[in-house]
Amino acid sequence: MAVRPPILHRLFPILTWLPQYKRAWLGADLNAGLTVGIMLIPQGMAYAMIAGLPPVYGLYASLVPQLIYVLTGTSRKLGMGPVAMDSLLVAAGLGALKLSGISEYIGMAIFLALFMGVLQVVLGLLKMGFLVRFLSKPVISGFTSAAAVIIGFSQLKHLLGTNVPGSNRFHLLLYQSFQHLDEIHGLTVLVGILSIGIILLFKRINSKWPASLIAVVLSILASIWLKLEEKGVRVVGEIPQGLPGFEIPTVPLDRLQDLLPIAITLALIAFMEAISVAKAIEEQDKTDELRPNQELIALGLSNVLGSFFQSYPTTGGFSRTAVNHQTGARSPLALFFSALVIGITLLFITDWFYALPNAILAAVIMVAVSGLIDVCYPVELYHKRKDEFILLLITFGITLFIGIKEGILLGVLFSLLLLVYRTSQPHIAVLGRIKGSPYFRNLDRFEEEAEATPGILMFRFDSELYFGNKDYFKQELYRLIQENPSPVKTVILNAKSVNYIDSTAVYTLRQILNDLHEKEITFLVAGAIGPTRDILFNSGLIKTIGDERIFSSTLDAYEYAVNQKGPSPLQKKISLQKKG
Repeated sequence: MAVRPPILHRLFPILTWLPQYKRAWLGADLNAGLTVGIMLIPQGMAYAMIAGLPPVYGLYASLVPQLIYVLTGTSRKLGMGPVAMDSLLVAAGLGALKLSGISEYIGMAIFLALFMGVLQVVLGLLKMGFLVRFLSKPVISGFTSAAAVIIGFSQLKHLLGTNVPGSNRFHLLLYQSFQHLDEIHGLTVLVGILSIGIILLFKRINSKWPASLIAVVLSILASIWLKLEEKGVRVVGEIPQGLPGFEIPTVPLDRLQDLLPIAITLALIAFMEAISVAKAIEEQDKTDELRPNQELIALGLSNVLGSFFQSYPTTGGFSRTAVNHQTGARSPLALFFSALVIGITLLFITDWFYALPNAILAAVIMVAVSGLIDVCYPVELYHKRKDEFILLLITFGITLFIGIKEGILLGVLFSLLLLVYRTSQPHIAVLGRIKGSPYFRNLDRFEEEAEATPGILMFRFDSELYFGNKDYFKQELYRLIQENPSPVKTVILNAKSVNYIDSTAVYTLRQILNDLHEKEITFLVAGAIGPTRDILFNSGLIKTIGDERIFSSTLDAYEYAVNQKGPSPLQKKISLQKKG
């Protein structure tokens, strides 16, 4: 039996892995940390622009959250910081509020990090990490692809040099872009297209190279040499130098209700994004260290403490984690070196980014989010699972044309409705005995091997029995009795797939049993698992059925129906075993 680690070690996993740290890992962690840190400089500033914030806030969000995750995270390779998805959610959520100016907007974005962080910590302490399971892959794929399209098109104004108003709806972005075609600045477009080309070229040459940073450096040099700002190309401008100061975020109390739905959405989406990429890396490494509830706490603390140092919402990012993994990171210490790069940048070299064209950051974003658009998975679903393909399309369409929050929330709702629909009409198999064997199989699948026995209806119900499908169960049972080739004298329910029976279904079963008794039809139950047997006893349904009609296997029930052969003492003990 595994020994449960002390509570301090569970809350601060660094106390577990740091004493086991090997000196040989230091070089790999240093290399990975420096690479990710260098990558974070242009990415962080670009993602801050998506969120509607000055670029420096992307650097602030790349500093403290990483350090906190080093102390509290359970993934060895998750790359913390600002991400495109959360940045878009921040912009979409705050953009819908009537804010007085950029100062209030920045204050709300920082408080949002505190708010979502507190929610994540509470969910983690309450062990609510299972909530992410309700985000099915079709919903995630549809939502992510649509969000990537919106993020990409939201950068058109920077790529074209126009003044297109921001929006989180694709059709409005497209319409407004067409409305401002006369404002297109040719030189800005050229700079942006060349930057996309440079990034893609260097990624193709070597995927481990910091292609975005190379494009940023080249564009800064070109901007200074060619004096692009004087020629109408918009640049980042002055970035405040120095580390972010400590300040507790505050907002008016009447704003909390406006921020609550945004904070809840961000808390769950950020967790989903981080846990999915961390699990993917863990599967590649064949490790099993990830603890979802602790990850919620780690992400929450990173956001809460990060907000005290002017960070807006952060989480684990896909691209940074992939680079961290590819460059050989061995422990969360790589994030410490990554944060060190950001700290040095803020302290000493922010002046270098003054001449950076906004079009470059737009190019960085467009290339980054293009990888989030998944075409292969929808095609696969179209050929194999039409219902889930439709769910993906619905989520994609809602996210694209109605809104980001609505897309994920309604996507989850529709996926749950699909689940309810499936369980309300589960699979039912009519069974027959395989000739010359003790096995019973679906007559539709084993037409030649299996045979039905006159007067006996055997069927398997592949779901729990509850209020949502009890009428379907009753309807299908009566239909099968009526359509049976010979008059039915015995019904055998193979209950091995029935793992629960709720009170409503118990009432319906009692009605069915009384009705069958009046029609002189014997009802037998075979293969009921322990939890189901407990319900039969606790509900008193065992008395209506009769304990002599409960069998441990379909063969036992069949022998009873055909030969009136009762079970052995051992078989009877197994079939009637209950808890306690």
